[in-house]
Amino acid sequence: MRIGLNAHLLSGRAGYRSAGIHAYISNLLRELPAQAPGGWQFEAMVGAKNRAAFPGIRMAPAHLHTESPWRRVFWEQALQPWQLRRYDLYHALAFVAPIVLTAPMVVTVYDMSFLRFPGRLSAARRHYLRAMTALTCARARRVLAISQSTADDLTAHLDVPADKIDVTPLGYDRASFHPRLERDMAHFRRKHGLPERFWLYVGTLEPRKNLPLLLQAYARLPDADRLPLILGGGIGWMAQEVFAVIERLELSEWVTHVGFIPTADLPLWYNCAEAFFFPSVYEGFGLPVLEALACGTPVITSNASSLPEVAGGAAICLPPADIDQWTEALKGIQQNGEWREAARTKGLERAKHFSWARTAQLTLRSYSKAAAAHDLPLGESEKVRQVESK
Repeated sequence: MRIGLNAHLLSGRAGYRSAGIHAYISNLLRELPAQAPGGWQFEAMVGAKNRAAFPGIRMAPAHLHTESPWRRVFWEQALQPWQLRRYDLYHALAFVAPIVLTAPMVVTVYDMSFLRFPGRLSAARRHYLRAMTALTCARARRVLAISQSTADDLTAHLDVPADKIDVTPLGYDRASFHPRLERDMAHFRRKHGLPERFWLYVGTLEPRKNLPLLLQAYARLPDADRLPLILGGGIGWMAQEVFAVIERLELSEWVTHVGFIPTADLPLWYNCAEAFFFPSVYEGFGLPVLEALACGTPVITSNASSLPEVAGGAAICLPPADIDQWTEALKGIQQNGEWREAARTKGLERAKHFSWARTAQLTLRSYSKAAAAHDLPLGESEKVRQVESK
């Protein structure tokens, strides 16, 4: 079976906009060939400037630079259909497939933020994404959601039947995100001028991340119960509100924004932090929570959307609007070393449930369903039997 994957959102540059969807696409492309049955072929369609390469994946650069959203839309809808006839199955890796499409199709949907937080996008992009995601999901043979929360949103907001949705949770890089040696952390602290003890947040600075709530809870703590708070992440829309709250609450000496943190440095940031906070009100998955757990860092997050799914009882999950509960939780983790050690153990155990190999296996199972694989000689491959049984 020959499978075409629209990977035009695979970023060619480091930066906070290369996180999220880019991480999903790049890790899926790395794992699919290793997990697939013999005879399956994969081709990833990318923009003209993209030079990414993955073993077992044939890269198919377009003749058009597609970094611009509207240029990418033009390619998807006007040019892409001409090359899709050669595929037995097409995977739209981010929300939208071309209107003209004859091959069986699956689509990955990450979240419904374009409906829940419409101010993030221009009106034109928002309406396009809503209309085309609804149409793509209606035409797809299988819809892949990265969490049960997203699956529920698809049913609630776009009327996608629940039995048409396959939940394919994300994974993490196990070679990078794990507990580090104390000497490595000491070197990292010296290199970046970090205090011996601090708290950490990682994520884009934007309204749905709910940082004003965290800052208000943090400001209520007595100095003796407070560690320096470091905010790592790119500047998103309406980020000025975060800095205004820091100024208004007189936290400038306590709170530091270090900007976007490169992926290669993230594991050491998590390891060096005494605790990780993620108060977001809405996430399709919440990868930073998983990465922090995998590093053995105690986590406090919100109980909204997909975050309890990821935490799985290994983190403190709090209402995203309850400042009192957040204040008490922050005070408690600073004072309770026994809880921090227990949380470390629980986090490491929880992280074992996630891997990009598992994501690829579940994706392959969806491919089999979409292609009516029971009519193919799949019994010849042990890998397919393993995928179908999981």
